[in-house]
Amino acid sequence: MPYLVDFKDVSTQGLESSPVADALAGLRPNEARYLKNKFNHDFAVEQAADAQDTIAWVNKILAEERDLHIASTPLQATIFEADGAKRAYVFYESGLSINVLYGLEPGEKRAVGFKLSDGMEVPDELQEKFKFARQKSKLAGTIRGSYFVIKNEY
Repeated sequence: MPYLVDFKDVSTQGLESSPVADALAGLRPNEARYLKNKFNHDFAVEQAADAQDTIAWVNKILAEERDLHIASTPLQATIFEADGAKRAYVFYESGLSINVLYGLEPGEKRAVGFKLSDGMEVPDELQEKFKFARQKSKLAGTIRGSYFVIKNEY
């Protein structure tokens, strides 16, 4: 059953097994607030077991674009369309959040973004491949982020 993310009352629901559950829980409403303000979209996530197609799509892009294989267990995911783009989010037990922005029209923006929860180490599989910039969030503390541009069709 989908969980509607509330950006006023932060909850660890579905993320309890993460060692950085509180910080990871802050990443979800950080995204929810952005999506609500920018696209009037209500951000809802599903448990990973119910979102296998979304997770497989994200994994395919990571593997084919950058030979990346995320070691952490996915906990929650979602996929939806907004503003002419398919958008997917996967939240991992390690505290990692991956989002995919995939413009539906040729030539539109297509990218994969990584966000690291406050207090987590950079995962080994990302360590040598990406540099992470820091940003402050009232909901998530210090977020470290990076991204890459998608070059192929998915």
